[in-house]
Amino acid sequence: MESIEVVVGRIGKPHGIRGEVTVDVRTDEPERRYADGAVLRAEAPRGSAFAARTLTVSRTRWHQGVLLASFAELPDRTAAESARGVVLRAVVPADETPEDPDEFYDHQLVGLAAYDLDGSHLGEIVGLTHGAQDLLRIRTLDRREALVPFVSALVPEVDVAGGRVVVADRPGLVSPFPDEDGDGDRSGGEE
Repeated sequence: MESIEVVVGRIGKPHGIRGEVTVDVRTDEPERRYADGAVLRAEAPRGSAFAARTLTVSRTRWHQGVLLASFAELPDRTAAESARGVVLRAVVPADETPEDPDEFYDHQLVGLAAYDLDGSHLGEIVGLTHGAQDLLRIRTLDRREALVPFVSALVPEVDVAGGRVVVADRPGLVSPFPDEDGDGDRSGGEE
């Protein structure tokens, strides 16, 4: 069966002296990805001397809203300090879906066709940008890239099986403003 890798977090600073580290969680399913015994692929930052290719979760706990994790390969604070900045990836079956039906993995969305509420084709999902607010990256029919906040008010329907998303488009979001003439100058006059 085919599998893919998904980023599930990044190791932060050590916590205490027994190898425990803070984790910047990048998954909506931390209890699933950081289960005791889970083996995560470790990707050290550039220039890091950290050599382990995988890390095995020994135990986790939440402390003041921060995930603290112990890994079998990080027995003490020195080892934990060397792992700072390591990106953690989980290998999941390509057909796996999140437990919550309103959540999606990035790879499920890339390639879906984007339509507006009236059924007009807007383009294709080419990626996601993660941050304070997740953004869908849509390659429009005229080859521009539009960023749409991935919230239900603007993306009311995601049909992975049907290969489409519906975007509540408005001028300037995906479609250009009606008075744009294609070169981005909306003034209509001379400079």
